[in-house]
Amino acid sequence: MLNHLRLNEPSLCPQSGQPRLQASAPWALAWKASLQQHRVVAVIHAPSSLAGLAMAAAAVSGGIELLEVTLSSDRPFHLIDQLRSRWPHCQVGVGSVLSLAQFQAAVAAGAQFGFSPILQPPVLEQAFRLGIPFMAGALTPNEIWQAWQLGATAVKVFPIQSLGGVTYLKHLRAPLGPIPLIPTGGITLENAAEFVRAGAIALCVGGALFPISLVQTQNWEAISQRASRLMACLEPFQIHPLPIASFPGPPVQDGGETIKLGE
Repeated sequence: MLNHLRLNEPSLCPQSGQPRLQASAPWALAWKASLQQHRVVAVIHAPSSLAGLAMAAAAVSGGIELLEVTLSSDRPFHLIDQLRSRWPHCQVGVGSVLSLAQFQAAVAAGAQFGFSPILQPPVLEQAFRLGIPFMAGALTPNEIWQAWQLGATAVKVFPIQSLGGVTYLKHLRAPLGPIPLIPTGGITLENAAEFVRAGAIALCVGGALFPISLVQTQNWEAISQRASRLMACLEPFQIHPLPIASFPGPPVQDGGETIKLGE
């Protein structure tokens, strides 16, 4: 089972002066292994709860197991709960987080990881204390380094296509080599492999996986086929670790001991 840090672990808080110790925490290592194994996070922007379920079903049938529900979706917290129940073998997270309150609500709904387009130190600190992977958004080298130093489990490079896409990622890798980067914005079925080859640990894919026209016409089979094609393109880059448990959610403290929600 995936181990979680105790909430009262004082020396490991990102604000304690030793932020990068969290990179070796069991939950952070497990998340990195999961990213290396799957390489794709499906970004679900659902116009309705039913559409969100169908979008997730199509992605899962195509082989994708990391599902991000954006907060711009219809009833996102309800959808997170539904996806957790229907596909327990998948990991379900929240995207487009802009505040600590939003993150807390998503965690209460069952979110197992989080993404934000911006850097929010209070959210990073809360995610760290709960043992939940959180990817802060950044674009420039300075922003990426700051997000990493403040405790981001990995850094969402967004919007990467605006600064050159794969070429920009290659330029980032040399000076920022140790930092796990997840390019977002402009990832397509055609260039996905190039991004991973250039050093991305994983990719967030939304529009290329769920074209508006296919969602509007409810062509879920076509979306499933796109997911299959994407996973086939990235199969050579997948690293399969020893089996690990899916993230069960944040720990809670009871009488000085750490327990998991649902126990």
